[in-house]
Amino acid sequence: MLRYVHQDDATSISEIYNHYILNSSATFEEDPVAPDEMRRRILETTKNYPWFVCEEDGRLIGYSYGRKWRERPAYRHSVEATVYLLPASVGKGRGTALFDVLLAELRNRQFRCVIGGVALPNPPSIALLEKFGLRQVALFKEVGYKFGRWIDVGYWQLLL
Repeated sequence: MLRYVHQDDATSISEIYNHYILNSSATFEEDPVAPDEMRRRILETTKNYPWFVCEEDGRLIGYSYGRKWRERPAYRHSVEATVYLLPASVGKGRGTALFDVLLAELRNRQFRCVIGGVALPNPPSIALLEKFGLRQVALFKEVGYKFGRWIDVGYWQLLL
């Protein structure tokens, strides 16, 4: 089941996100995020951007949201899109469903540009973005350093 996020989802979202913080380079955060901090992020993000969650059997298994691309006012029509899933839920169509509902809401809110950033390599994330028509527009070499190695980041874009 897909639905809008609630503040009460912060603990489950933290658990999903913290897995990626501690075990992957999908995010460049390095310290786990406490539920109170995640609740703050949810409240801040949902003032202007959509945030969805996916539940199965009463358990939150993933989420997607849009957020501000850059600070300057002229960027206000562009949004960065993000999807995270429990590792056991990857490859089962849940990310596709979350991204689909997110894109529909971004269109409904009349955003112009959707941007997806991917720490490389990450074939599943690239496949998800490209399934929805996003195309790679940038590659930044060695812009992140995590787990003792330099990490490249690619950006994909879709004009709505």
